Amino acid sequence: MRFATLLLLPVCALTACERQQSEPLPESAQQIAISEIGPPQASAYPSPDTSAAGWTVAEDGQAILFSNPGEAPWLTLACDLSETPARFTIIRHAEALPGQSALFPFVGNGMRSRFLADATLAQTAEGGEWRWEASLPADDPQLDIFEGARGLTATLPGRGMLEIAGSRIPGQFLTWCRADGRQPDPIEVEETTEE
Repeated sequence: MRFATLLLLPVCALTACERQQSEPLPESAQQIAISEIGPPQASAYPSPDTSAAGWTVAEDGQAILFSNPGEAPWLTLACDLSETPARFTIIRHAEALPGQSALFPFVGNGMRSRFLADATLAQTAEGGEWRWEASLPADDPQLDIFEGARGLTATLPGRGMLEIAGSRIPGQFLTWCRADGRQPDPIEVEETTEE
């Protein structure tokens, strides 16, 4: 008898549950699908068309910007001379959320470098901007990737790949930053004379 009673309990519970589901919901109730609960889905952005892009010097002279003419930059290389050694910052202007981190790889000039980038809130003329920043001492050997004049690719996961045409400007800027903002000495070429 006891066994039969135990078997009937789940059946009664299911019947009660079905009755509750068939009753109309109050007007103030809101139904939410299970798929709508949880963290937002990650969204990937397409790689921008950089075929017309180039480098310009920031107004304060402490950074160079990679962008299409007259448009907001996709990438900024900045130098902070107030620290010793100077601090070099790579900024990817793409959507970021607080607490996010990612590896930001660059390939080119016969090298591969991976920079740890963090979501950072920066104040701009238009207001606040969440963006990706990787900051390291200017003498870090990973930055040597900017020294050559060949093209680079820079890929931030989910934010597309930047194809950066070959240019001497990033290398010259890095050299200037490593020299603490002083103009580097010109390279002297030894003259050879025939005897």
